[in-house]
Amino acid sequence: MLKRILILLIAFLGWPFQGAAQEKDKVNEKQQAKVKAKADEQYNEYSFSPAIDIYKKVLDKGYVSSDLLKRLANSYYFNAKYEEAAKVYQRLVEVYPEEIEPDYYFRYAQSLKTLGDYGESASIMAKFKEITASTDEGTYDEDYLEKIEKNSGRYDVKPFPYNTKYADFAAAYYEKGLIFSSDRDTGNLARYRHTWNSKDFLDLYKVNVDSISNDNVVKLEGDVNTRLHESTSTITKDGTTMYFTRNNFLGGRKQKDEKGVIRLKIYSAELIDGEWTNVIELPFNNDSYSVAHPVLSPDGKKLYFVSDMPGTHGESDIFVTKIIGDGTYGPILNLGKNINTMARETFPYITKEGVLYFSSDGHQGLGGLDVFATKIAFENYNEPVVNVGKPINGNYDDFAFIMNDESKTGYFSSNRTGGLGEDDIYEFFESEPLVLDCIQDVTGTVRDRISNEVLVGATVKIIDEENNEVSSTLTDSKGNYVLDLDCAKGNFVRASRDGYVPAEEYLNKSYGKPRIVDFYLERDVVTGGFGDDLAKLLQLSTIYFDLNKFDIRRDAEIEIQKVIVAMEKYPSLKIKVNSHTDSRGNDAYNLWLSQKRAQSTVDYMISKGISADRLQGEGYGETRLVNDCLNGVPCSRDKHQLNRRSEFIIFE
Repeated sequence: MLKRILILLIAFLGWPFQGAAQEKDKVNEKQQAKVKAKADEQYNEYSFSPAIDIYKKVLDKGYVSSDLLKRLANSYYFNAKYEEAAKVYQRLVEVYPEEIEPDYYFRYAQSLKTLGDYGESASIMAKFKEITASTDEGTYDEDYLEKIEKNSGRYDVKPFPYNTKYADFAAAYYEKGLIFSSDRDTGNLARYRHTWNSKDFLDLYKVNVDSISNDNVVKLEGDVNTRLHESTSTITKDGTTMYFTRNNFLGGRKQKDEKGVIRLKIYSAELIDGEWTNVIELPFNNDSYSVAHPVLSPDGKKLYFVSDMPGTHGESDIFVTKIIGDGTYGPILNLGKNINTMARETFPYITKEGVLYFSSDGHQGLGGLDVFATKIAFENYNEPVVNVGKPINGNYDDFAFIMNDESKTGYFSSNRTGGLGEDDIYEFFESEPLVLDCIQDVTGTVRDRISNEVLVGATVKIIDEENNEVSSTLTDSKGNYVLDLDCAKGNFVRASRDGYVPAEEYLNKSYGKPRIVDFYLERDVVTGGFGDDLAKLLQLSTIYFDLNKFDIRRDAEIEIQKVIVAMEKYPSLKIKVNSHTDSRGNDAYNLWLSQKRAQSTVDYMISKGISADRLQGEGYGETRLVNDCLNGVPCSRDKHQLNRRSEFIIFE
């Protein structure tokens, strides 16, 4: 687990100090006195902690906002005060559930876990995962064609030598040869075999499996082939059991459902004396939906298949079940929305290395069905789904991909132009491994929030959703950093440096462009003096006014309370309130309005207990605009708003 950095908040009273450098003995006392006087005038300093002590006192006075709770909770959390953090996070979640980002649920859950409240922690973490998962679904990658292009060129493809002018597709390994589906004996085109209402007759054939089929294509012997459809097969490692797809067939007749559709079912068969016999329908078939395209896991203990059964996300999904034995099977599990989409997922195949290949027209591809791949080791179905690229995929249907891990050779089917038949089988050799891991660059710059200076040597870490540190680095001489993360998962990027409050950002899983995350760190202890804006030192939100108004807004009131707390803490601190307007209205009016704003701010602070002799107020009208919204320049309301503000300048 990540060891959190304990940050000590230093809060001390800053008194006037003698800031002159030591002079050599030959410098006379008059010169030393002059240096001392200048130091006394310009460097009266105060140290401010823009965190727990300020935020808590404002909250205790009854002034609350989501921003205030966020800041206070984070201050506790990053200083390992988990009990206090949990209380504030709880209040934040209960009072402002619509205004908080997923990060706050994560920190709340981690705080509870640290306190030993594992049950509530798990509940909050479930909420975090619910929120972050909901943002993943339906993500459209604008750069998907560029990514497919990067994956392309990894396969050398050539036609299967046993193709015909008819439909040949769905090769499966058996012994040293193949079993595949074809309609070559009927002459009928099986152009709709991808859908659930197949119309033409297909049979299973073998080649180079035994002496009979050596370099010849022959039908499988036994009871598998009928006058209906048979296709897509998979055979156990011992070669004695086959699972295959067939039309819903009863009493020698096709069976239609209530919609008039002839559904597909999976059957098993045994090899007895060289013939496939003892054909049995699998128990999870159903007359009202299709179950098809079986494939065994490498260990033979699980059966993957395709179905449009109830609970399917799209037109057809990939499912899995455990083979228990004696004709029984475990629960049916949908592989989930990471793999299955609102469209078609079909023709699964699993390699010995635990890579699932399948075809889909729901994931972003080149047209029709494309072949995709994803890791499914340890029954994890949430790894990145990758388009295998050209030349396997093209503008037409590309499907039924199988591959031998050792030889890196395999077969797939396609109805692309240039083939002999409606569908053809193609051979391939994988010349360069497909990149399945989702590695993404995260770059950015770490700066001081007040001065905007780059922070050299700041630590930036990648932290996973279990709060484990994955990687870390230090910012360079320009304040920049570069890190890699697993973009198939949610991650936190956290920046920290001695003397600063850490900051972090949650990055949801994303397969798009490299991410840029810049940090502007708040100082733990801020030292200010004559002429500094206290609002900036305390990292306050800017105090704004409504158009033609000088009353204190509710959001401004909370920020002014933080200034009041600082003045209560430092009794010698004196503040001058500088107020401003936008450029609209004549100059004289704006000068009057800004003075009213300064005075209303001063009056408010006096009403809250600050002595009048510690406060001044002055209006500057439109003479100190922060942008280019001058007289006659068209600007948006938001840009004009930036000029209607107050500042809190330290003057003694």
